[in-house]
Amino acid sequence: MAECLHCGLPAPAGERFCCAGCEAVSSFISGIGLADYYRLRQALPATPVPGASRAELALYDEPLTQSRFARDAGGGVREARLVIEGMRCAACAWLIENVLARTPGVRSIEVNYSTHSARLAWDAGTARVSEVFAAIARAGYKAWPHEEERLAAIKERERRVLLRRLLVAALGMMQVMMYAFPAYIAADGEMTPDAASLMHWSGFLLTLPVIGYSASPFFRGAWRDLALARLGMDVPVALGLGVAFAASALATWRGEGAVYFDSVTMFVFLLTLGRFLEQRARASAGLALQRLAALIPAVALRVTDEKSLESEPMAAALLRPGDRVLVRSGDAVPADGVLASEEATLGEALLSGESRPVARARGERILGGSVNSGVPFIFTVTHAGADTMVATIRRMMETAADARPRWVEAAERASGYFVAFVLLAAVAAALAWLAYDPSRALWVAVSVLIVTCPCALSLATPVAMTVATGEMARVNVVVTRAGAIEALASVTDFVLDKTGTLTRGEPRLAEAIAFGATDAAACVALAAAMGKGSAHPLDRALASAAGAMVLPAVERREPHPGQGIEARIDGRRVRIGNAAFVRSLCALPVPQAWPGTRDTVVWLAEEGRWLGAMRCADELRPGARELVQSLREQGAEVHLVSGDEAEAVHAVAEILGIEHVEARASPVRKQAYVRAMQLRGARVAMVGDGVNDAPVLGQADVSIAMGGGADLAQVRADAVLMSNAPADLARALRLARRTRSVIRQNIAWALAYNLVAIPLAVAGWVTPLIAGIGMSASSLLVVGNALRLRG
Repeated sequence: MAECLHCGLPAPAGERFCCAGCEAVSSFISGIGLADYYRLRQALPATPVPGASRAELALYDEPLTQSRFARDAGGGVREARLVIEGMRCAACAWLIENVLARTPGVRSIEVNYSTHSARLAWDAGTARVSEVFAAIARAGYKAWPHEEERLAAIKERERRVLLRRLLVAALGMMQVMMYAFPAYIAADGEMTPDAASLMHWSGFLLTLPVIGYSASPFFRGAWRDLALARLGMDVPVALGLGVAFAASALATWRGEGAVYFDSVTMFVFLLTLGRFLEQRARASAGLALQRLAALIPAVALRVTDEKSLESEPMAAALLRPGDRVLVRSGDAVPADGVLASEEATLGEALLSGESRPVARARGERILGGSVNSGVPFIFTVTHAGADTMVATIRRMMETAADARPRWVEAAERASGYFVAFVLLAAVAAALAWLAYDPSRALWVAVSVLIVTCPCALSLATPVAMTVATGEMARVNVVVTRAGAIEALASVTDFVLDKTGTLTRGEPRLAEAIAFGATDAAACVALAAAMGKGSAHPLDRALASAAGAMVLPAVERREPHPGQGIEARIDGRRVRIGNAAFVRSLCALPVPQAWPGTRDTVVWLAEEGRWLGAMRCADELRPGARELVQSLREQGAEVHLVSGDEAEAVHAVAEILGIEHVEARASPVRKQAYVRAMQLRGARVAMVGDGVNDAPVLGQADVSIAMGGGADLAQVRADAVLMSNAPADLARALRLARRTRSVIRQNIAWALAYNLVAIPLAVAGWVTPLIAGIGMSASSLLVVGNALRLRG
């Protein structure tokens, strides 16, 4: 029997492959010029199994089926997240990416080996999902639409495998130490050669499963790194383990020389324990994504008769805008929409952290994932499936998780150089000891390889960033861009918007006055007509105040972000907005209305005359004072920059004690304000509600959008404050700075440890056993320090 060239299983005599499946996959891989896969891989793939038929794959091309896992990214491009089964090493991810890069119509493909997932973008007019799945199947793997259950099963298998490796290493270490202990306590001549040989052979046999099974990931990782012409942290680890085990086995065979099976097994156990804790930390950080995935129920009740509340169950992913859906008491809302019933009481704790139920009235927006804590109600669907706010947040979090922050990239580059230095130091130590004491040269080199800690240096940043991302979600701040935590930690100035950020963003019309012949009610109706359909809080307040009024017809509407709206009504040019914007059309002095008011005043005028003014009151958010105070205590300057009238902005600034104030600021002025601060060397964080704030959010070093602001699908912020609670923003800043501190502590410890350990090992003062304990303890310390960020 020969070995199969593809999967390594026994093949019939004279045959190159064990089955037709392996032969087909190998021919496909070689036929498209990717035979390097066989050189780069460090683990044998699973034997290909017959995949789905073409008819089954074609089901994924059906719009109804595709709506469950794909979304429209604009420009005829569709996006989907996939689960890839059968990947055994990083070369598998390389192969899949290169296979799909040659598939017509595929715009981009990013395969994440560690999560067994892929992000796919394709041209809907050129490529079909079934063709993509078929191409992946021809390469020997299976692709499925992203499903939390399937992905959780894969991760659970990985956890169990790692736990088994840890248990084997632990048992092997304890047994080997039992046989090694007599040699440590016996005086010279007390142990006979036969007894010593028995102990050594027992240690050899007990170490075999530890090296062959528990340590196999380190050897595979080192082989992968060398095949890709790079030096990863597994290279010195595998080299030290391999040399120590081989030399100990040779000494056991010859019956002379030092034996360090106890060092080898202890080293493997401690390293595996470190990886197990690291995996637990990453899994804990992923709980936020799992929580989001579980918010939307799988089944919705579409209303068939509103009078009798009759409904039919259907998949929530199949809902469409305009559908009427019934939500019973205790059920979760299956999509985003607008309340059609008179009122509803919703629990939004899982979405925003608000522990108390929230009351909603007819016409108000409700979010998928909220829980009905009152009587049954009906709502009209506006966004379903992949278009809901929960799905949008989840995509942003996944994108941030897939990207690599600058801190992580810098740590990986540093660890690569450090590994090269370790290898050179081991070779130099071996050569020096060959000239001085050849009998100790090998063990000194092994000690240098083992005692050094590239693992701690490599883990110092990624584990801390992973834990911090999960903790950010726990304090209701969803990180949507890689590097957001890093940027937030270095912020010196916070620029805060007023409406919707420091205030609730739910203003109400307190009073309206008219100038001249027009009455106040007519002004309100005119204002509501001009702002109809707008998401701005003031426009919503005026529309609510207009109620059932008959609104005049608007012929043309032209919004001016941050200033107001100009419209043409009955052939007249009419403006609504702040005083400066409206006065430029009216060309008359601004009338006196509520001088010194702390509320926001909206002005209304047409060419040649003022029509009226409306005073809108908005309450400060609970915790706004505490936010400003906490930011100052943490050394950050606070600025209030708003497009509202100066009286209202300065009134809020006075209440909160903010000294740096800019009122009547257009989006362009806000951007210039932030740019001027940056030119002075400031690191700026901008916090806004996403309405008219896009330019300044993009200008800031780190931008944070309020979760209750504009549609999150259009927010380009680095993070989203889901709770809308200012206190959570202060907690996020504190957490970001703690993360930076922990990373610095980890790097400082790793460097200090190696500066002390390497010279001692080169001098021959560190045995392989002590080296293994020191190196592993250093890695565990780094992981444990990162876990302190939790809670």
